[in-house]
Amino acid sequence: MATVRLEPELATPVRTPRAVAVAWGLLILNTLGSTGAQTVIPFPRSVMQLVTMGSLVIAFAIALVLNLRLRIRPSAYLLLLTLLLVVSIVSSLHLESGLGALFRCFRLSLFVSTLWLLTRWWDGGFTFVRHHIRAYGVVLVTVAVGLVIAPGKALPAIYGGRLSGAVWPLTPPQVAQYAAVIAGLALLLWLGRRTDRKSALIVAIPAIGLLMLTHTRTATLGLIIGLLVAIGSLTLTNARARKVFTALLLLAGFSAIALGSLLQTWFLRGQSQDNFSTLTGRAKVWDALLSAPRSVSDSLFGVGLGDKSYNGLPIDNSWLAVFHEQGYVGVLLVAAFLLVLVFVALLRPPSLARACALFLITYCISASYTEAGLGDASPYLLHLAVAASLLATPSRETT
Repeated sequence: MATVRLEPELATPVRTPRAVAVAWGLLILNTLGSTGAQTVIPFPRSVMQLVTMGSLVIAFAIALVLNLRLRIRPSAYLLLLTLLLVVSIVSSLHLESGLGALFRCFRLSLFVSTLWLLTRWWDGGFTFVRHHIRAYGVVLVTVAVGLVIAPGKALPAIYGGRLSGAVWPLTPPQVAQYAAVIAGLALLLWLGRRTDRKSALIVAIPAIGLLMLTHTRTATLGLIIGLLVAIGSLTLTNARARKVFTALLLLAGFSAIALGSLLQTWFLRGQSQDNFSTLTGRAKVWDALLSAPRSVSDSLFGVGLGDKSYNGLPIDNSWLAVFHEQGYVGVLLVAAFLLVLVFVALLRPPSLARACALFLITYCISASYTEAGLGDASPYLLHLAVAASLLATPSRETT
């Protein structure tokens, strides 16, 4: 019988198999979802769900085959995420959210298990950063292709002309999130001399262009704040970082003064001041959720994993979505794994790996206010997994 072994730190570095990139790409495919704008070729939702769920099963199988001896590395992030999974199962067993809650728990179980199996190759290096950029780069290429071949579907009126996925159904916030994350990581790799300027710009410029077409405030602010935190962490040890950080501050000040009205128009997206102040109606859903009566059990453990909605309306807030589905216990666990990642990052000496991790952590925290995803299998948990891999100590194994 196979036994779980913690990875020792001995003499020979662990080589990352190429199949790990395939498993990571399949995890990303699983988190893309199956709803969004109309696509060029309409696929039944059942087919989309089969593809996304099948990708997770295959990712788990690949990770298991690559790590048959079940060598895993200690990870406080994944330990707390596993505890969140246990809470999710406990709350879902009451079936308040229907049988779908148990299916979502099964999906989260496979998701977390696959991450545990892949920890064998978490070594503080940039392997998973590159896998992340390449996989999401492919996703954004499909968005760009959809924009070229079907601009009407890629910029639909239902989203107010904001860019969405016309090849694979992706909402504007999804497109913006992927674009912001890979643009930020590519720029940081250039800053740390891990890639050349041409390669970084080939990724960052189109990604930022797509981000602007989505008119997504959350992702834009997340990118800016994340880069400021990440680059700021390098200013004491990196001359290029000091120059870029100063340039960013000057650019931000100039933009606020000279382009204030233009930026205000872009951020308002044609919305009324009332609609903007209520965060496109989100605040009304939040107020209704918080004012609803709850039993002690529901308050502590939630109603079980659902579709991150309340009364048929999206919650669009990670903290309230976790509170609704996993209760106060779930909120504490999410806060705990974020704080652990921040604490570990702050204990590390200044480095590019730490800067990339801080960027991803900061982005996820910034986005958590207006987007859900920290309590279930999602791109946000993958971003944080990449951050955890960057903060891991170099891995060693016997030959």
